Amino acid sequence: MKIECIDGKNILFLHVNAGNDTPYYYIGDGVLETFVRVGNESVVADSTEHKRLVLRGHNSTFDARSSEEAFGDYSFSKLRSRYYAWNGVSFNDKFFQSFGLVDRHGILTNAGLLMADDNPIRQSRVFCTRWNGKTKAGGMVDALDSAEITGSLVSLLEDTMSFIRRNVRTIWYKEPMQRIEIPEYIERSVMEVITNALAHRDYLIQGSEVHVDMFDDRMEIYSPGAMPEGRLIQNMDLDNIPSIRRNPVIADIFTQLGYMERKGSGMGKIIYPLKALPYFTERMLPVFFSDRAQFTVIFPNIVKIWLAEHPDIEAKIDVTQDVTQEKGLDQWIEYQIATNPKITTGELAELSGKTSRTIKHHLVKLPHIRFVGSGYSGHWEIDKK
Repeated sequence: MKIECIDGKNILFLHVNAGNDTPYYYIGDGVLETFVRVGNESVVADSTEHKRLVLRGHNSTFDARSSEEAFGDYSFSKLRSRYYAWNGVSFNDKFFQSFGLVDRHGILTNAGLLMADDNPIRQSRVFCTRWNGKTKAGGMVDALDSAEITGSLVSLLEDTMSFIRRNVRTIWYKEPMQRIEIPEYIERSVMEVITNALAHRDYLIQGSEVHVDMFDDRMEIYSPGAMPEGRLIQNMDLDNIPSIRRNPVIADIFTQLGYMERKGSGMGKIIYPLKALPYFTERMLPVFFSDRAQFTVIFPNIVKIWLAEHPDIEAKIDVTQDVTQEKGLDQWIEYQIATNPKITTGELAELSGKTSRTIKHHLVKLPHIRFVGSGYSGHWEIDKK
């Protein structure tokens, strides 16, 4: 306790140090309760929050806990494939224990289960929907496209991004010396949010999954679980948000797979690609919201905003990013390489619907794009024209 004089008044301050042996209980009025902080209030912890406090008191997290499943009963082809593609070396079996996916008894941790091809943790699913209109009641056809995505966290991330790509359109218009393309959403920003949703969501919450809802004017990405320490994202400075990992084992393996960085630059990867757009306006920034049970990011439709701000410019819709035409495919290849320098020709072929031979043929015609290194350890570089 200490006393400070503020504006001529003596104020008694009582500071209670944080403890590691959670949960701490309040005993009174014939009840036994534990409290958590939500914003500027203290509220009674629900069952899920209580479990989280128990894990914290044992210096553990959900993803680090051992499951009842044996390592030998599951396959990890998606994990191995992505690790090899990113690092150029095979994912050796000894890595499973060193990365916290298997305990010393050969039992998978929850993180290990989440990385398995046949991941049995049902709340890890992702539900994606492209709604017809601006609400979930769009008329005779409510949903134009939908998918329930299951499997390894690698599959969840890749398949969710594939769903988003096929439901995003691009418009373009011509300037005297160039063609300007405007996508509805910036893929780098969206992928960062999806990655964070899978890596940092609260897997203790049963019956609640990650949702991606695409409307005519926006995309909403919902992830179960509040901000760590009960803070509200809408009340925070987005440029100064500390990196706190709810699932450190998952975050570490995502780093090894090239999906995340350890330095906690996730918010910048969401905001800065948008601010770098030559046609950027503040209305294009996403909206962040969190409460006791959720974290939601809302991306406004950039095309809708741009069209409203430029009614006199004639723009053309390009649903497929014009990859069916020679020039359009060249621009698309350059864009994909710029956003992911380690992408392979096979991945380019799969994303574009073309053959690997076609992709290689177009790369030969792009001398300013060159491959540095060899095999999966190499990467693409784009020389300035």
